[in-house]
Amino acid sequence: MCYVVGMHIHIVPNRGARPTILLRESYREGKKVKKRTIANLSHLPMHQIELLRAVFQGADLQPAGLGFVVERSQPAGHVDAVHRMMERLGLPALIASKPCPERDLVLALITARILDPRPKLATTRSWAATTLADTFGVTLADEQDCYAAMDWLLARQDRIQAKLAARHLKADGLVLYDLSSSYFEGTTCPLARRGYSRDGRRGTLQVNYGLMTDDRGCPVAVTVHEGNTADPTTLMPEITRIKDEFGIAQFVMVGDRGMISSAAIATLREHGGIDWITALKSTSIRALVEDKSLQPDLFDDTNLCEITHPDYPGERLVACRNPELAKLRRHKREDLLSATEEALRTIQTRIEAGRLTGQDKIGLTVGRVINRYKMAKHFTLTITDTTFTFARKEDAIAAEAALDGLYIIRTSVSPERLDSASCVRHYKSLSQVERAFRSMKTVDIKVRPIHHRLSDRVRAHIFLCMLAYYVEWHLKEAWRELLFADEDQVARATRDPVAPAQRSEEAKAKVARRHHEDGTPIHSFPTLLTELATIVRNTCRTSAEANAPTFSVTTQPNPLQARAMVLIDALAV
Repeated sequence: MCYVVGMHIHIVPNRGARPTILLRESYREGKKVKKRTIANLSHLPMHQIELLRAVFQGADLQPAGLGFVVERSQPAGHVDAVHRMMERLGLPALIASKPCPERDLVLALITARILDPRPKLATTRSWAATTLADTFGVTLADEQDCYAAMDWLLARQDRIQAKLAARHLKADGLVLYDLSSSYFEGTTCPLARRGYSRDGRRGTLQVNYGLMTDDRGCPVAVTVHEGNTADPTTLMPEITRIKDEFGIAQFVMVGDRGMISSAAIATLREHGGIDWITALKSTSIRALVEDKSLQPDLFDDTNLCEITHPDYPGERLVACRNPELAKLRRHKREDLLSATEEALRTIQTRIEAGRLTGQDKIGLTVGRVINRYKMAKHFTLTITDTTFTFARKEDAIAAEAALDGLYIIRTSVSPERLDSASCVRHYKSLSQVERAFRSMKTVDIKVRPIHHRLSDRVRAHIFLCMLAYYVEWHLKEAWRELLFADEDQVARATRDPVAPAQRSEEAKAKVARRHHEDGTPIHSFPTLLTELATIVRNTCRTSAEANAPTFSVTTQPNPLQARAMVLIDALAV
């Protein structure tokens, strides 16, 4: 009588060839155990052979996908990138030397501001949508906890900004400063005032805030003011802050012509140790042209020249003429003049037809047209009860045209420290502050609209946005080679300072081909974050039972994602 003992896989080696793989059965005849071949499986791939061997050994095999259950999938790569940059910058220790729940919440809010800026309530509602809440340990935090963390952050603002200044501002170095504004939603905040709106929303309540950066545009400090605060009045408190709180006695302040006015310069002279780089207003330039201190033939061989004038003792005036800018302004003025004339001729037709009469009514109608295009200074108007005539002021137009493309840098810095070209370049570096405002207000961080009703909450909100831009600024620096960004930053110091800014040939090639040489796509900052977000953390369990143990499986980064992380670690800070 035969008794079957079991089946197994038997692999028979063959010299220099694929082994023979047999399915064999063991059986017993009396006291002897014998074997017989059931099938030759040599034609099967090895992974199938191993599966058969596992079955014969008693393994419970299931189709792929049925062996575990995915409980949750959370985008993780973009959160990890921001978190890694924060650690690289030492931002946690910069905010507070010891870990605490408030610090964790502030770091989470900064990250959320970079990745998906929303109101605080909406931010807390989306904590679990990514790995953000788990990364910073704020899963249970609600909007009230966020407000408490903002209040805690505001109390530490001066200390944090002093640390940033110590890191980025140098004695006898440059400090860039400018003012911007953002509009409010609501009417109860004491900071909300009507003033000059840089958002183009006339008549709305707004808040002003001044941003201080180093010469590269890296943010160092921000100060919030009422919405009707004039630019020059914010300058001297910032000068005092730099000297007293940041401990920098000598530096060069760079500000635009509306910020560093003649009155402000008179005050700066009294302080000592402070130099400035700014620009003259158009009225001051016109005065120099009229008294022949500045003549067109100075620009026959060069597009900048340096002059002095008794009205500006101890200062250097660097006059620049940009032909491209002159051409642009000439065309724009002609377009506005032509549009004004066309509208005024329409009014003449109405008067001649008798549809518009009366000096007052005609004057109001003409005034609306003139104010629409802001061309009143260039026209002579004659109005009676039944007639209306106009003519261009050719002399006034020619006088304005003489200033087209002309601007003058005003500085107290000696030529031994900065030559003329460097003074122009440093003044133009204010564009870095303007870029920071654009990023904070509209593109990435989205300061506006502001919903907070308490003044301190508004200050904390704007400071939080500045810290978010601080992290974003460094991310963009680290990822220059992956973005549509100009990597040739050294060449900026040797380019013509007056001519319009030009991208390097390498940057132009990036834009043209849209891919790196290895075929990976070139990104903008938001799309690179989106690419990183495809790295997902999956929380899985090994059974359909709810109490089964869980484990995490994270997406393997592709070469582009891995390179982004390496660049963060390699950034010099």
